[in-house]
Amino acid sequence: MTDINKNSTKALADKYIFQTYGRFPVVLTKGKGCRVWDEEGREYIDFVGGIAVCALGHSSPLITRVLDEQSRILVHVSNLYYTRPQAELARLLVENSFADRVFFCNSGAEANEAAIKIARRYSNEKYDNKRNNIISMKGSFHGRTMATLSATGQEKVKTGYNPLVQGFKFVPFNDLSSLEKAVDETVCAVMLEPIQCEGGIICPDEGYLKGVRDICDKNGLVLIFDEVQTGMGRTGRLFAYEHFGIKPDVMTLAKALGNGFPIGAMLATEDLSSAFTKGAHATTFGGTPLATAVAKAVTESIINDGLIDNSRDMGDYFKGRLGELKEKYSVIRQIRGMGLVIGLEMEIEGTPIVNACIEKGFLVNCVQEKVIRLVPPLIIGRKEIDLFIDAFNDILRTI
Repeated sequence: MTDINKNSTKALADKYIFQTYGRFPVVLTKGKGCRVWDEEGREYIDFVGGIAVCALGHSSPLITRVLDEQSRILVHVSNLYYTRPQAELARLLVENSFADRVFFCNSGAEANEAAIKIARRYSNEKYDNKRNNIISMKGSFHGRTMATLSATGQEKVKTGYNPLVQGFKFVPFNDLSSLEKAVDETVCAVMLEPIQCEGGIICPDEGYLKGVRDICDKNGLVLIFDEVQTGMGRTGRLFAYEHFGIKPDVMTLAKALGNGFPIGAMLATEDLSSAFTKGAHATTFGGTPLATAVAKAVTESIINDGLIDNSRDMGDYFKGRLGELKEKYSVIRQIRGMGLVIGLEMEIEGTPIVNACIEKGFLVNCVQEKVIRLVPPLIIGRKEIDLFIDAFNDILRTI
């Protein structure tokens, strides 16, 4: 092996980085809008978007400007002090959601940790430590920390990590009867994703989420919505819960909130927030001036620059074009999703399809072995969608 090969990006990564990711053999070096380029200069249209993160696209001029301006003023001081970007982002999120207060952190897993903690602390205080179990959904995904993987309804993420955090029950998604039967005097909360994204883009049946809300109300349970992937305009509304005529008590955000700059948030009603008194929960890096300045700009852009409408319109257009392919090719089993979170369930294993898309200059993702997940930047247009449909048609024709 030559020195050049020994020092290639792939060789260095394979030698020095933990091998926890099944990476594709592509070294990405730059991006702009909905496109990225590899080290050989080859262009790809990105339908992964950093896994539903880059809502404004790659190398957004807005993000570049805010990062530059804020980094020249104040980057980090800790939460021992007030900072204006944090307060303004909190106000923006509260004024555009059901919530009354926000706790800032660094990731979706941390946001879900905070949600688990506040639900238990609130219920333990209210019910004299008799309610602390949380019902989660089979097929769910809530993170990789010990508590959030314990709350996740997929065994593959739990392998080897026993003993898990106790206090979680699991019922099938879209099954109100099973949920109602699982509720007893030990349960304090129900935790779910409005759409199971890592679980294969599984959408709720009509009336399901309202039924969950009713069960929680009837039994005095906290309803937690994990909107780490579905939030921030992804479904054609700012938050997915808005589609269903209900409100959760707690909601978690991350991913697109910072457009790639790490930030998470846990939002809650005033009643729930009372459980987090001084010292009850904390973080060193959560809600830094730099992170919240970026997230505020991202949130304002999603709300004010037509990205929510574009997500809805392009999502409808995309599913329509995919429907044309489904009519032609029986290998497509089902098309699911809302807005620009779309799942294409195939009759065959999805990895070869992902590889074929890469060869044609398109980045897509596969979840649950047979579901092609399409979560492009919210700025995607018909031109990029049509180019993908043409390439995908060519791929399906050869299967």
